Amino acid sequence: MHRRELITGGLGLGGLIAIGGVYSRHGLADPQRAFATDAVPVHPRPNPIGVSTYSFWRFQDDWKLSIPECISRSADMGFDFVEILEMQMDHYAVAGKTVAGKPPVPPNRAALAAIKRQALVLGMPLCGLSTHQGFLSPDVEIRRQNIAKTIASIELAYTLGIPTMRVNTGRWGTSKSFDDLMKHRGIEPPLAGYTDADGFPWVIESLEKCLPTAEKCGVVLALENHWGLGRLPEGVLKIVDAVHSPWLGVLADTGNFLEEPYDKLARLAPRATFVQAKTYYGGGIYYTLDLDYKRIAAIFRAAKYRGYISLEFEGHESPMTALPKSLALLRETFGHA
Repeated sequence: MHRRELITGGLGLGGLIAIGGVYSRHGLADPQRAFATDAVPVHPRPNPIGVSTYSFWRFQDDWKLSIPECISRSADMGFDFVEILEMQMDHYAVAGKTVAGKPPVPPNRAALAAIKRQALVLGMPLCGLSTHQGFLSPDVEIRRQNIAKTIASIELAYTLGIPTMRVNTGRWGTSKSFDDLMKHRGIEPPLAGYTDADGFPWVIESLEKCLPTAEKCGVVLALENHWGLGRLPEGVLKIVDAVHSPWLGVLADTGNFLEEPYDKLARLAPRATFVQAKTYYGGGIYYTLDLDYKRIAAIFRAAKYRGYISLEFEGHESPMTALPKSLALLRETFGHA
């Protein structure tokens, strides 16, 4: 045995015994013993509760706050993290845009850097980017444009240090307006000559083309139950199962199942990588749901979901009063016993 092997071998046996004696003499727990036992108690922490910048804006003309303003107010209210609505960044010319037939507009790097610095200084991690895309089209060029748009959004998330990004299937576009879609409880007829079955391969193929960038950037895509082919849990899971990638998970939105939400959320909970929780103080802008958050929290706890809960406030009340009330509700219900 070489001299070096003798020394390291001695440390591996007698040395560790001696080190354990030092810990014992000073009344400290021996780390070797702690790691060797199966009796280490586990104390699950509560889910982190954050807020989407959408909760301030809600597409209301009188609440078009900038992203920095949303981050600052979220920190003051006591949230744990911020989720960014990309369309809000577009409104302030922070995020780049991809327009058909034109060169892509690059993002405002200085503004993005300022947002990252502000989030750091305020201790407000940026944990989600909520995007919009439409893969539900028989037009190959439309799908190609939306793939390019989604890839640009993934790169934007990477630049901001955001680990997960909401994606949609898109809608058929046959409703007269979003209000009309809500009037029909989110049900939208396909384009003439097509069925929902025709649309699944388009969405699956489009998402698969986005995954190499997602993996390279370390950004997990999360498919939301958000109208279109994702209106029901069966549609969401059909797509996620077909893609079958660790870089595509499920975003469970508590307010997007308009009927029998609890059974449907229970279908998604075991696959969830992100959760959006809706509240409607002052009455809903589009509709109001009477959600039992104790029951919802129990569903996700049973599924061992330990990730982020992001508030999407969608009521008429001022966010300055409604968001603190929503935070208190979510802290109470998603706090682990």
